[in-house]
Amino acid sequence: MSNLLVTGGAGFIGANFVHYWMKTYPQDNVVVLDALTYAGNQASLDPVADNPNFTFCHGDICDTPLVETLLKEHRIDTLVHFAAESHVDRSITGPDAFIETNIIGTHSLLKAAKKIWLEEGLNKESHRFHHVSTDEVYGTLEPNDPAFSEATPYAPNSPYSASKAASDHLVRAYHHTYGLKVTTSNCSNNYGPYHFPEKLIPLVITNILHDKPLPIYGDGQQIRDWLYVEDHARGIDLVIKKGELGECYNIGGINEWANIDIVKLICELVDKAFASNPELSDRFPHAGRAKDGHSAELITYVTDRSGHDRRYAIDPSKSRRELGYQPVESFSSGIEKTIQWYLQSESWWATLVHPSKN
Repeated sequence: MSNLLVTGGAGFIGANFVHYWMKTYPQDNVVVLDALTYAGNQASLDPVADNPNFTFCHGDICDTPLVETLLKEHRIDTLVHFAAESHVDRSITGPDAFIETNIIGTHSLLKAAKKIWLEEGLNKESHRFHHVSTDEVYGTLEPNDPAFSEATPYAPNSPYSASKAASDHLVRAYHHTYGLKVTTSNCSNNYGPYHFPEKLIPLVITNILHDKPLPIYGDGQQIRDWLYVEDHARGIDLVIKKGELGECYNIGGINEWANIDIVKLICELVDKAFASNPELSDRFPHAGRAKDGHSAELITYVTDRSGHDRRYAIDPSKSRRELGYQPVESFSSGIEKTIQWYLQSESWWATLVHPSKN
């Protein structure tokens, strides 16, 4: 039995990880620490809220004494760190929050873990600090460049990716300087249930359902490697259980798509869903173009954002070779599941602030 502290567990990837872990390891105790900022939604944890092995704490990772208390009171042996500001557009207009949460917040967790695990000796030999990072720390790729590997030099291009790069370095430093038992994973773009509707895929789905424009930056040819969120959770599980201390592991979907092609595919699939299920027209009365089978008419090209990276792609060879990692979900099955979840879960996303841009 393990006792986990999951930071940012009410966010998109964090909540999906909690669901995965409690389903896979029902004997374990899971504590979620989340500040419930705009992208944190406690309702995402409703399916596990009544589980006696689950505890939710509303708090900030920058509150080091609080983190120390949670580590001690719940005898935490595994800390999985998701909590982060992650939206690139917001980092361009307001970088301070990204420095505070992603850098100072990560350092707060490391200080607390060092004190409780190393200095006070709780779970000194059996602890693990797993840090969840992003492929964006590697910068951008040209069309014919090989995918990012763990040996790719860091070259972050936005305040968001720069703050994540800094947090990665802090985690590494606490391992090499103090002996904290850490691992890091860098993932490609995730998609799936509980994704906040400012990000591309949920934004497109929910905008179609409201007959709103589908904003496409620049020419829409930015390429991303898409990973179903439960496959990401499965990869983190493998890193925690099998990963070598101090090492980084890339977790990718081996699934590159241009943004415009993703949007066109979603339009096609949502239109098909409306054509095959007349009830959807009653449930979403404003989805006029979807009813008519013409959602793609909502596509609107807008000015590209500053410093927009052209291509990301992850090479997960090391994770496959050393951990046995392999995505289970195909993109065709994963995107179908995601669209169906949003069609069935309006009660979750309808109450969220609906942004106008991805």
